[in-house]
Amino acid sequence: MTEDLVVLVDPAGHPVGTADRTTVHTTDTPLHLAFSCHLVDGEGRLLMTRRALVKRTWPGVWTNSFCGHPRPGESFDDAVHRYAVRELGVEIADLCCVLPDFRYRAVDASGVVENEVCPVYLARPVGTVRPDPDEVMEFAWTPIADIWAVAEHSPWLLSPWFVDQVDALGSAEDPYRAATREN
Repeated sequence: MTEDLVVLVDPAGHPVGTADRTTVHTTDTPLHLAFSCHLVDGEGRLLMTRRALVKRTWPGVWTNSFCGHPRPGESFDDAVHRYAVRELGVEIADLCCVLPDFRYRAVDASGVVENEVCPVYLARPVGTVRPDPDEVMEFAWTPIADIWAVAEHSPWLLSPWFVDQVDALGSAEDPYRAATREN
């Protein structure tokens, strides 16, 4: 069964095995595959979510729209679509990878480590967002420039991976429009 497995990778990002998702996020988390997705609406606002208090890492912290892990043999695109429905109750369109080589390592206040090769995607929601309360306790559609300002001036309010993603994306210009112009 591959449903709760994550793909472990070597430092070059090549798969080297699998592990049960519930066992990998510890104080000694092995490098594994993940993804982040930023949803942008027709008004150029980014969906920010606040992680549910039952989350093992960074409970109650504001972050990007959603994150997840591809299953062994599953494409990143398929995993992003699956998690959009699972976590936010919404289909997505216009999926675009904007940071294919993003990776990070961060340690939360409890000592649990995130250690991920984590491509970053942008997409457009199709329908109304209806988050799973076990994943998301709050959400807000926010002007991108406002979020970039928070990441610059008050990074402690956001997940460390999201702050790093904002830095890697650069300009507060609507990255969704920039990404779709290139495709």
